[in-house]
Amino acid sequence: MSQTIKPGEVAQRAQPTEETRNRVLLAPMQQEDLDRVMAVEQTAYSHPWTLGNFRDSLNPLFHAQCLWLDGELLGYFLAMRGVEEMHLLNITVAPAHQGQGWGHMMLDALSLLSRHEGAQWLWLEVRQSNQRALKVYECYGFKQVSIRKDYYPAGRLQREHAVVMSLKL
Repeated sequence: MSQTIKPGEVAQRAQPTEETRNRVLLAPMQQEDLDRVMAVEQTAYSHPWTLGNFRDSLNPLFHAQCLWLDGELLGYFLAMRGVEEMHLLNITVAPAHQGQGWGHMMLDALSLLSRHEGAQWLWLEVRQSNQRALKVYECYGFKQVSIRKDYYPAGRLQREHAVVMSLKL
């Protein structure tokens, strides 16, 4: 039986079992992880972060975490501390593992980490065209705050607006 998918929706893959979820490890991103992080980043985005962006984020001002399952990189996130807030800079689930709840798991981890550090708000920007991510963030409880015009590169001499979102922790 085929599944009918409406525009803007994505077919959901089978959810991992509880046993699989219990084997997942969230660990600080290390310099030696960057080759695998870059491989995921380049397959996930048309305008990926550079290796330099990731290297610069491996310092005490940032939280850079990788989500692993049996040595396979499922995803990662990077966030920057602010005064009573945390700013999510990049959250990525490897394309082969999208739609399985790993992004939600990383948002849970980031929310807990942010609260532990005294943050009252979690902030992010997302491409206006990234309907899948917008849906994930809205379902998680983020609210749209504003639009940043021409925030992201979108091709040769083109720019794309960012949706600014926040979540009260």
